[in-house]
Amino acid sequence: MSENKPLIYVVDDDPGIRDLLSEYLAGQGFDVACAEGGAALDALLEKAMPDLLVLDLMMPGEDGLSIARRLKGRAGAPPVIMLSAKGEDIDRIVGLEVGADDYLAKPFNPRELLARIRAVMRRGTPAAAAAAEPARAVEFGPFTLNLDARSLSRGDEEIELTGGEFSLLEILVTHPNRALSRDWLMDQLRGFERDPFDRSIDVRVNRLRKKIEDDPANPRYIKTVWGQGYLFAPQGKT
Repeated sequence: MSENKPLIYVVDDDPGIRDLLSEYLAGQGFDVACAEGGAALDALLEKAMPDLLVLDLMMPGEDGLSIARRLKGRAGAPPVIMLSAKGEDIDRIVGLEVGADDYLAKPFNPRELLARIRAVMRRGTPAAAAAAEPARAVEFGPFTLNLDARSLSRGDEEIELTGGEFSLLEILVTHPNRALSRDWLMDQLRGFERDPFDRSIDVRVNRLRKKIEDDPANPRYIKTVWGQGYLFAPQGKT
């Protein structure tokens, strides 16, 4: 483990989730170790205490709630982001009550988990906050898109976006002046888009246009490239 990188433990009984998050978070500058359950996590904790724990709620044997409860009273216990296929409010509330710092329902976009991790670390210990990357922001026209806080503002006014709308806008602004196909966008949003044959990309683009375009019927920023997909023009080209 590197002394310069924040250390994250991912605890999930699904090997696919473990592999996905290990590779993705490592690519974002974190040291990552994985465990398939409570016993394997305890073995990791004997070696080092992580800066943050990503913990699945529903696992065979000891579940995530039990693990969170027993870690809560432990000295130097790390912050916890809990994952679960259950999305009901009661599951989220119980998870937070037993010590989780945040809660994310499956399926999720890894980018959203990354934003949650950085937010939790920023409000955690000074050492963890220092290790987290500074907030990144992209400006276009009168707008500022804060990629870490997952917020869009126009001057002092914050513009409300759904999680899916934000994720699509994030992809567009980080790939400017390029025609992006609907299929490619769907692949990038696979944590949100469940039906590859639907037109939800078009619906979400239309919603974004209503929020950032002065004339949604004649967009300046999110332009349609006929036969290809969409292009984001940060300078508001006409």
